[in-house]
Amino acid sequence: MNMNFSSKLLEDAVAEFARLPGIGEKTALRMVLFLLNRTDSEVEKFAGALLRLKREVNFCRECGNISDEPVCSICTASKRDRSLICVVEDSRDVMAIENTRQYNGLYHVLGGLISPMDGIGPSDLNIGKLLERAGKEETRELILALSATMEGDTTVFYLYKKLKGIPVALSSIARGIAFGGEIEYADEVTLGRSILTRVPYKGENS
Repeated sequence: MNMNFSSKLLEDAVAEFARLPGIGEKTALRMVLFLLNRTDSEVEKFAGALLRLKREVNFCRECGNISDEPVCSICTASKRDRSLICVVEDSRDVMAIENTRQYNGLYHVLGGLISPMDGIGPSDLNIGKLLERAGKEETRELILALSATMEGDTTVFYLYKKLKGIPVALSSIARGIAFGGEIEYADEVTLGRSILTRVPYKGENS
């Protein structure tokens, strides 16, 4: 800690908030001081929401998306196109694509990307279930909507090799997303167009 704190309780709380992604010490301090000035009931409601999230949240047994139920509302929706599965890194990407209102199929959340530098291999991702879903007769196309990064491209190529023997069309989102760009940070118009103008994936690296 670079700051000098008059209270160990304050210092400990700031340290915990500063562990969150993208939160520095000064921002953490503002958050803690904000909560310190709230009523007990407001702080208890805040803490309770986090505890309930951690203890009660589910990951959909079909697609891996965050859900309140064992199977998420997207997988159970009768009006979704069940022949399309959009493969994404995590739930943030599902939210980003849903916000475009340009896609009406299903999703599959991998739970990360292959990254040897970070010790993340294929066995750490939700790939087995994807292969199972891809082999079903109703599945016509898999849209590989992964970030345009080295890790994203590595994961796409790995999936392409694993899916070679399965009679399902593979496509990747159009490069409206700049190289190095992540899906969750793309604006809705660009992301929507990238989904609509997707192109067949031909395994260019093979």
